[in-house]
Amino acid sequence: MSASLELQLQTLPKEPGVYQYFDKDDKIIYVGKAKNLKKRVTSYFTKTHDNGKTRVLVKNIVRIKHIVVNTETDALLLENNLIKKYKPKYNVLLKDDKSYPWLCIKKERFPRVFLTRRVIKDGSEYFGPYTSVRTVRVLLDLIKELYSLRTCNYDLSHQNVNEGKYKVCLEYHLKNCKGACEGLETEAHYNESIKEIRNIIKGNFKESLDKFKQMMMTFAENMEFEEAQKIKEKLDRLGNYQAKSTIVNPSINNVDVFSIISEDTHGYANFLKISNGSIIQSHTTEIKKKLDESDKELLELFIVEIRQRFNSQSPEIYVPFKVNIGENVKVTVPVLGDKRRIVELSERNAKYSRMEQFKQMKIVDPDRHVKRIMAQMKKDLRLKEEPRHIECFDNSNIQGTNPVAACVVFRDGKPSKKEYRHYNIKTVVGPDDFASMEEVVFRRYKRLLAEGESLPQLIIVDGGKGQLSSGVKALEDLGLRGKIAIIGIAKRLEEIYYPDDPIPLYLNKKSETLKITQFLRNEAHRFGITFHRNKRSKSAIQSELEEIPNVGKQTITTLLRKFKSAKRVKEASFDEIKAEVGNARAMKIHQFYHPKKENEK
Repeated sequence: MSASLELQLQTLPKEPGVYQYFDKDDKIIYVGKAKNLKKRVTSYFTKTHDNGKTRVLVKNIVRIKHIVVNTETDALLLENNLIKKYKPKYNVLLKDDKSYPWLCIKKERFPRVFLTRRVIKDGSEYFGPYTSVRTVRVLLDLIKELYSLRTCNYDLSHQNVNEGKYKVCLEYHLKNCKGACEGLETEAHYNESIKEIRNIIKGNFKESLDKFKQMMMTFAENMEFEEAQKIKEKLDRLGNYQAKSTIVNPSINNVDVFSIISEDTHGYANFLKISNGSIIQSHTTEIKKKLDESDKELLELFIVEIRQRFNSQSPEIYVPFKVNIGENVKVTVPVLGDKRRIVELSERNAKYSRMEQFKQMKIVDPDRHVKRIMAQMKKDLRLKEEPRHIECFDNSNIQGTNPVAACVVFRDGKPSKKEYRHYNIKTVVGPDDFASMEEVVFRRYKRLLAEGESLPQLIIVDGGKGQLSSGVKALEDLGLRGKIAIIGIAKRLEEIYYPDDPIPLYLNKKSETLKITQFLRNEAHRFGITFHRNKRSKSAIQSELEEIPNVGKQTITTLLRKFKSAKRVKEASFDEIKAEVGNARAMKIHQFYHPKKENEK
């Protein structure tokens, strides 16, 4: 397997989608769908295949391309569209002209509702496509149970009905139809039923479903349990019915969809081509910014280039914001509905393309990845230089006991654990976070200055304005204010505070800058609280042994080295203690824990 293929496999998303395999001539040789793209595509290269055709396919794969979708059903429908368009060499099952089923509400007086595999542009409404004919039939059965609709194909025009051209058929006598052909049902009443059916098909079937449940209860009350059970089964099946896919919509035809996701140095633009209501093409491009171009400028360039490259004649495009590409193309910025969901799908593909580029960058060019993150942090946190060296401080104490502090160090966005430091608070009495923060920041940078060590570009203190002010005062005392950037991060809403600025900064919850800042804060807290617990535990153990008269620290250390805890010292026999610290000290220790027994000797 080539290095480029191996790199692609490592960075595939774990989302549902469609994958395409290309050969050395850059021709599509296979299209497949997957619930998990990474797992499915990787399996081709990691398993031993019994099928000879599959082994030959894998041998001929030179390049992989994929399209991310929302659900596995969407992937199935998109796979069908792509196979019909490109007819890949190794695809067989979906290469014929078979289409998925649709539900049609015919454009006519007293509309019929029926299943079809052909979408005809005659003004009728089409819903779907559905991946299962059974689902459509269950839905039709439900509609027939609830509503009396005609099934004949008569032309029920006003003239034909008034002239009595048609007579009611057996369906009327079976109460499956109300006799619209003889004018026994009004058009308004029939259309009200069609309106409710339209809601059911779209998934908004609460009112009609209530009627259906009432029908089931009526059957049960009338002791018609078999009929009630049939309706219950239809209700259960209907629960598996899903709303129509965003992949295909017959009302959207011959449209190009464009979107862009960008950062400081690069943009990632996606193109989806929709023909006859189906997505038949997807293309994502990484665009390197030469100047400080806006998303609008980049997307306009991308649209012109892609439409020329693929010779697109689509009269309309969907985009996330307004663009200017000439008067011959209609530009639509969808806000709601299926059109908006298609733009969101395009944005999602652009987003995943960017994520894959980041993953590949980490593997192939880690330095570029670091530069990108540092540049982003500099911009987001409004710093004068990239924060290659960051230090974060946190205080730990419980009710003022054993106050300690921790300093963690990050270099190039990653922990440098060998540079982590613990601090015992020396000059502060009681639980005073502000004074403790001032002490530890002062001690840290006084020492770095004395030893000639490099200073960080950014200091983060865990806390709000109070802790930040204490850190700033320590830097002022050392003459470092203005030379090192310092900020505070408050836990509750993740506010970022700056010196002399009462209004906090709120970073995007999904931004890498906030994630790294939170990582620093959490790491400082973890490192500090671990030290605090160990110190408190050790203090509790030693305090009990220190109460023994005429027993010094060296003896306590010897006992703890042997017995590990004060409890085990208490449980130890006189001879065991004597073996460690001698007869005289052993008598004092044993008498302290067992005064009655010692007096009896």
